[in-house]
Amino acid sequence: MPLRIVSLTILCLLAAPAAAQVLYDDGPIIGTNDAWTINFGYVISDTFTLLNNSTVTGFNFGVWEFPGDVLTSVDWSITSMENGGTLLASGTAKGANLTDQFISLNQYGYDIDKITVTGLEVNLSGTTYWLNLQNAVVPSGDPVYWDENSGIGCTGDDGKGGGCPSHPSGNFVGSIPPESFDVNGSVNGGTVPEPASWTLLATGTLGVIGWLGRKLW
Repeated sequence: MPLRIVSLTILCLLAAPAAAQVLYDDGPIIGTNDAWTINFGYVISDTFTLLNNSTVTGFNFGVWEFPGDVLTSVDWSITSMENGGTLLASGTAKGANLTDQFISLNQYGYDIDKITVTGLEVNLSGTTYWLNLQNAVVPSGDPVYWDENSGIGCTGDDGKGGGCPSHPSGNFVGSIPPESFDVNGSVNGGTVPEPASWTLLATGTLGVIGWLGRKLW
């Protein structure tokens, strides 16, 4: 009986889900350089590169908002070219699939917020794509701006720097500096556990074995 308990415990730990990993990171939210409008007909497009076949489950990006504004929805798409070419996926992030986290107030009087989009399941091969944002909505009807970080702190794909920083553009202005965002998901259809997950797994397994060992011996 104790040996079966050990086996079942190990299987349960192995089956525990791990958090999605960062597939591409274009750098942190700066909130002080500049920002670009993503509503009122403006579309901002940034490249991101995947090194492996992957499933994209969500993304984060920084915004500038007027004080008190909270983003309620934003249209997104992933395409093979700048806001065009082959449409790989698109949708409207809102409700439970969108969160707006206040970070700080910048020197220009804007709220700097982190937007998290989840609930996606987009299977992509390992190459370069465009993430396009537009039609951002806040209840006040104010403009919403995608934070520009100029590629500072960019680490690219899986921490290896591929395709980093992005090569962004706006539909009315052409080429612009890179924006703050990251793309999350899993490689080859299976999420890779983070180091903390492996540590937890090992600690839990050894703890159970040690406890049962005292009972057996």
